[in-house]
Amino acid sequence: MIGVFDSGYGGLTVLKELTKQLPEYDYCYFGDNARSPYGSRSFETVYRYTLECVKYLFAKGCRLVILACNTASAKALRTIQQNDLPLLDPFLRVLGVIIPIAEVIGQYTQTGHVGVLGTVGTVQSLSYPIEINKLNPQIRIFQEACPMWVPLVENNEYQKDGADYFVSQHIDNLLRHNSDIDAMVLACTHYPLLMDKIRKYTPPDIHILLQGEIIAQSLSDYLRRHPEMDKQLSKNGIRIFQTTDSPELFDRYATIFFGEEVKSEKANTDQ
Repeated sequence: MIGVFDSGYGGLTVLKELTKQLPEYDYCYFGDNARSPYGSRSFETVYRYTLECVKYLFAKGCRLVILACNTASAKALRTIQQNDLPLLDPFLRVLGVIIPIAEVIGQYTQTGHVGVLGTVGTVQSLSYPIEINKLNPQIRIFQEACPMWVPLVENNEYQKDGADYFVSQHIDNLLRHNSDIDAMVLACTHYPLLMDKIRKYTPPDIHILLQGEIIAQSLSDYLRRHPEMDKQLSKNGIRIFQTTDSPELFDRYATIFFGEEVKSEKANTDQ
């Protein structure tokens, strides 16, 4: 199976696009809800939690794991890829959500000025400016942390009028950094649920990049370039959902993110 990991629910917006673009593959979604959120935790803690969850998915038979979590991708991915995978199994793979954005962002900007909206942890990690400038050194990156956006989504307040204040505030702050921004990355997998309000307060000539669509396309390209991995992946259209917290609670909120009914089970992390 393809493992899809997030600290909570947000990665389900990525899984939604994966199952839309690559429906034939089998997926196991794993949410570490009992220890969520990761955003405010230290690099060391995020790395330790993420590695534990990746190992769990490997033990469940996943050969490829996607960190559908910006915080985990920013704070843990590189260390896991460079230090842990060679010791665990050099043929296993862990991919993140930041580099696929960096690979395509140049197609969406004419001015070379790009905005990034993310959690405090993602913004402080500087992962987006670092990875984007590796491939596009001419692009200037302007970031804005949006600490209230995830709580708005997870408390089911994202469609209410009170959310408008926080959405408009952070978009205005970002655009005050530079008026030439013509592409904007939503660097958190919760943010697609705020898309109606984000579009409402974003000038129409600015491209808004949704991670799920880009990650799904990137995975499709990756599997085409790596047929040896593709051959190892089962293709029965199976979806498994696991959580470290209450399955009943997970199912209630997961349905909102995934767009259809979800039936999860409690992850047996003691094995």
